[in-house]
Amino acid sequence: MKNITKYILLATSCGVLSCDPNLEITNPNQPTMEVFWQNSTDAEQGVNSIYSTFARPGMSRWMPMLYITRSDEGYSGSPWSDLANAMGGFIQPDYNFGPVIDVWVDCYVGIFRANQVIDNVPEIEMENALKNRLLGEAYYLRAYFYYNLALLWGNVPMLLEASTPTDLPPTSPQAAVWAQIELDLSRAIDGLPSVYPNSRDLGRVTKGAAHALLAKVLMQQGKFNEAETPLNWLVTGEGASIYNLVSDYRDNFKITSENNQESVFEWQYTINPTEVTDNDVDTPNHNYGTSISQFLAPPGIGWADAEARTWPIAEFLKEQTTEGGRDPRLSASYIYADTDERGPEFTMVYGQTFAKRYGMENNRAFLRKFLNDHWRNEEGYRGPNNYRVIRYADVLLMYAEVLNATGRTNQAYSHVDRVRARVGLPALSSTKPGLGPKEFLLQLKHERLLELSGEGHRWADLARWGDLGKGLAPRDPGFNNFIVGRHEFLPIPQRDLDINKNLNQNPGW
Repeated sequence: MKNITKYILLATSCGVLSCDPNLEITNPNQPTMEVFWQNSTDAEQGVNSIYSTFARPGMSRWMPMLYITRSDEGYSGSPWSDLANAMGGFIQPDYNFGPVIDVWVDCYVGIFRANQVIDNVPEIEMENALKNRLLGEAYYLRAYFYYNLALLWGNVPMLLEASTPTDLPPTSPQAAVWAQIELDLSRAIDGLPSVYPNSRDLGRVTKGAAHALLAKVLMQQGKFNEAETPLNWLVTGEGASIYNLVSDYRDNFKITSENNQESVFEWQYTINPTEVTDNDVDTPNHNYGTSISQFLAPPGIGWADAEARTWPIAEFLKEQTTEGGRDPRLSASYIYADTDERGPEFTMVYGQTFAKRYGMENNRAFLRKFLNDHWRNEEGYRGPNNYRVIRYADVLLMYAEVLNATGRTNQAYSHVDRVRARVGLPALSSTKPGLGPKEFLLQLKHERLLELSGEGHRWADLARWGDLGKGLAPRDPGFNNFIVGRHEFLPIPQRDLDINKNLNQNPGW
């Protein structure tokens, strides 16, 4: 991880394949559990191993794609039909389909690493403030992995101690998973600092990140009154002096402006200076970058295994800025024929015009925010561009939603206006004053679409609003296959069900 010391996954106990089932071979170069957790350096390296989970393909590639394509803002037109069907087509006959269960596996890898820290660090003799901070990081990261499991699979097994091969945990209902996440985040808030004074710690989770994720968890459960408390810390409390919107919207997605004042939590990526390849071959130093851009980039640059639905583009064009211009978030969010308002002969796609690459009549659109086209003319499997997980603009819109849901719509306007003002749009309080709660929520759905387009938040939004279903089919044909009561969650991997008879498959699968 960028600015965080790298450390390889602490090994789980496993057998060594042999003709003799009793043969045990100890790797002399592999640190064992008995000798590792001895001091503060071990504790910090253990925490760093949790962060490195974000570079695994299930996290850095497939999870963002799942969130984007399962919502109505994206889809997969991949020639790999199993991928196209699973990514937004709501067709997954193979419950062990690799790209989907890679997300499941990598979330549990991260949980295992966090559990190791939580199990072992309390017994290490070290400075208490550092110990509490490291445990706070582990609790936050464990909560974050469970948050994604709860959103995508709903009812999942919970492991709260470092697991062994003989553990067979039962399925926990989504409500129990949410409760555990809330508990972990409350512990994280107690131990985490608001800011890190040392630049070497850039990218570590903070108290603000924990408050923001806690608010998301509470809002997903409809606990809007409770969600106000962590959001108050961010918007009207201490966080208000730490976070702000950057003046240029697109700076949130460039490598030249990572970890800026709008960033509440982002995955850290970099280029390994000793690595000379940029392919998909696993190497000991593969856990530095992200491959998401290779899979989202337009044809001829990347695989375009996930691309954008075009209906949101029309949403961007409904309003002009106060100066009569186009919403600048459109060109920051999408590559399509008219990313440059002058048309495909002026829209640049990695050093060539859109017209030259794809012709004048091509109607496809591609998600831009995770790409590297602002600094190079190719993509690869080890990109250095950080993935912004939670931005302050998201927090402000969450706060507006909470205020609206708790009967204070008039107070919610100012937070939406702040987000709109950054991109030059007129204040909502001037153009649509006096909206009632239902009308304001409808407007807020529009605001979140435009501000957060293509960042992976929309699936959670649609689920929270109760909008998942065939009603989305007119703008996303994939939802013609959506069955209420089934497709809100992914199927539990069959291989896990085969191994662990205490697990139950999700409803409808």
